Amino acid sequence: MGKKRYLYGAAVQGIQEFIFQTNELKDIVGASELVEMVCTSAFDDYADLKNHEEDPNSIVRAAGNIKYEFDEMEKCRKAVREFPKKVQSMAPGITISQAVVELKEGNFDVAVDELENKLRIQRNYPMRSSTWGMLGVRRSRKTGLPAVIKVKDDYLDDATFKKRKDRGDATVRVCEKAFGAVSGTLNKNEIAFDIEEMTNLNDWIAIIHADGNGLGQVIQKIGRNKEELAKFSKKLDELTRQAAVKAYEDTMKEDVFSYFNRCIPVRPIVLSGDDLTVIIRGDLALTYAESFLRHFEEVTVQAMSDIVEKGKGLTACAGIAFIKSSYPFYYGYELAEALCGRAKKRAKEINSTLAPSCLMFHKVQDSFVESYDEIVKRELMPCDDVSFEFGPYFLKEQKDYWKISELKNNVTLLDNDEGNAVKSHLRQWLSIMHNGGKAQAVQKRKRLMSMLDSNSKLKTLTEDLMTGIALDKIEKYPVYDVLALHSVNSQVTRK
Repeated sequence: MGKKRYLYGAAVQGIQEFIFQTNELKDIVGASELVEMVCTSAFDDYADLKNHEEDPNSIVRAAGNIKYEFDEMEKCRKAVREFPKKVQSMAPGITISQAVVELKEGNFDVAVDELENKLRIQRNYPMRSSTWGMLGVRRSRKTGLPAVIKVKDDYLDDATFKKRKDRGDATVRVCEKAFGAVSGTLNKNEIAFDIEEMTNLNDWIAIIHADGNGLGQVIQKIGRNKEELAKFSKKLDELTRQAAVKAYEDTMKEDVFSYFNRCIPVRPIVLSGDDLTVIIRGDLALTYAESFLRHFEEVTVQAMSDIVEKGKGLTACAGIAFIKSSYPFYYGYELAEALCGRAKKRAKEINSTLAPSCLMFHKVQDSFVESYDEIVKRELMPCDDVSFEFGPYFLKEQKDYWKISELKNNVTLLDNDEGNAVKSHLRQWLSIMHNGGKAQAVQKRKRLMSMLDSNSKLKTLTEDLMTGIALDKIEKYPVYDVLALHSVNSQVTRK
């Protein structure tokens, strides 16, 4: 009988709440670094090798997930006993779900399935929060959590203090990965630590959340082999970084530095596994997201085609939340994640095996904090059979949908005096659809079309914007998205 071996699994919970607890960019980037450390250096004390890239027992250590093979029961017990406490100490507010199963020879796939089932059960029994406090204690003004230290005139809670502690080199590491910079070579004076350092002629910023498609099916295909699963996990992490670097290079090709400052207008927050979350200047968001989706497909073709489908790579979807710099970042992230999920759902309806790459976006117009479904009902559906939710926008041609490049080109057609006049009429048409109904909107459309030059591209665009496409018994119009994106790109509120 061989020596017993054990498969340990851990899943990190509360990552988004921890990262976006405040609107202070310096706290957000500090939190993102701590989250990355949870799966890497924080677990090193329980691993056989300090470098998880070279440790043969390290299977997955990225994107908030750990799978590790222990050859001794006592080592495994030590990890189970000590690791959650260590994580809560270094990143208060984050919790860990853990599970362990025995590994039997030739049954790795069975062990992985059993481990995942146990982890799902454990998520329903969350650890007690370490951030609670008594009623009569001083609290942080920004987070409402019990204060543990006074820094100058500010009282900080434990999590915020640790996000800011030793900030500097540590919080530039994610930028180095996302920008493709050699460690220590980034000019720290160009790295934004306050959101105002990223804005330009207006205060619009964007939170982009991108996520790979069909990873569950890929894991099922290779999950029977420990070495293949470990190799895939590390390779996916590397390829996502490559796509992020290429997207950054594409976005920075032109002079995109702000008129008001010289900070890089992109701030990566999460870059691990197949997940990407960045905060970026609003007018650059669509270019960056489109580039990341395109390069994610390209870099995975050669590396993953034998796993996915011959000649094809992985695909990804993205959600973009356009918000003012003062809007709560946490709700902005929730919106971006919901938009990404919505894009994935629509893409899977087109191809359930390998959903095509696409994105959705929304510009937050008011101070309401609500789910995206509620936003659709309140803002984007003037009546039961009309919707201004026109997306998703696809990387490649899809029937009844626009490509991302087509959307960008149409937005630029409004960049002149005639376009400004058309925008005013289009906004009136939207108001009529909301308040007067389709019959009055048809009359407005006829009047507007009669005013435009019959041979102009702008007339063709205007007709397309006010012509609905029937999908699922609902007429969908692109005019809302085009006007929203154009205002993000061209609105001037600072001089």
